[in-house]
Amino acid sequence: MRRRDFIASLGGAAAWPLSAGAQQSATPVIGFLHSGARDANRHTAFQRGLKELGYAEGQKVRVEYRWAEGQYDRLPELAADLVRSRVAVLVAAGAVHTALAAKAATSTIPIVFANGSDPVKYGLVGSLSRPEGNITGVSFFTSQLEAKRLALLHELVPGAERVAAILNPANENAADQSKDLIEAAGKLGIDLHILNFSREKDFDLIFASMVGMRAGAVVVCADPYFFSQHDRLVTLAAKYAVPAMYEWREFADAGGLASYGTSFAQAYHQLGVYTGRILNGERPADLPVIRSVEFKFVINLKTAKALGLEIPPSVSARADEVIE
Repeated sequence: MRRRDFIASLGGAAAWPLSAGAQQSATPVIGFLHSGARDANRHTAFQRGLKELGYAEGQKVRVEYRWAEGQYDRLPELAADLVRSRVAVLVAAGAVHTALAAKAATSTIPIVFANGSDPVKYGLVGSLSRPEGNITGVSFFTSQLEAKRLALLHELVPGAERVAAILNPANENAADQSKDLIEAAGKLGIDLHILNFSREKDFDLIFASMVGMRAGAVVVCADPYFFSQHDRLVTLAAKYAVPAMYEWREFADAGGLASYGTSFAQAYHQLGVYTGRILNGERPADLPVIRSVEFKFVINLKTAKALGLEIPPSVSARADEVIE
């Protein structure tokens, strides 16, 4: 039996430290698992990072994609499917559920995650600086910024005494997000109404209900599925004339009033870089988890004018970017 055949016959038992080297004469395959839907911007950023390490998709590397489309209960089977395919690296992005499913599926194939949760709290790694085991990644902590988003929205729309928040209860961070928002609303003197999302068709019902409750503004909580539906959410906010605060700047680019968060393009670029480094032979245990530290506040002035809002100069001056 040839050495390569022998290694392949071992399957996961000895594969991950050798996975990149074992495929030198063949095109390595990356398993890309995501809790949301396909997005061109994320894809491009990931590809750019890979290419910087010498892996142009379709030439030097092949990528098998699996998208859960917001159905988090599908993630364990999708992860298992990629593990059965014996991919060289398993990328787990989107909600923290994705990384948890990947970790449960294999302890040998290298895993690189990207999500907005605390990876230590959820047991993905022992520490950020020393992840150990077969997993590392990028954490952009976006789910922990709900209180800040609510405070900024209050400054943008100071007359809104009643504010709604759209929350996905299926998200692992939902309880913490709700707690943070309730505490922040109490300090700001805001009458907060949390509206739970469960099905795609609920979006229309939720926005219609805001009109009935006379909500003066809305926070769309951080959630990968919500991002995959960002065009629709922005359209509904405009239809019902509800000022809205979002997590990613892509919402503001699409016409949302404002966003506050880190750069997902930067995060997915780094995801590609780490994946390439592992393909080049580095171990996940030697790559510290990267934590995003740059936060950007973006305001869309065109949308503000359409909503009849006068943005206080003190607030616009603090924005990192103003879209005219």
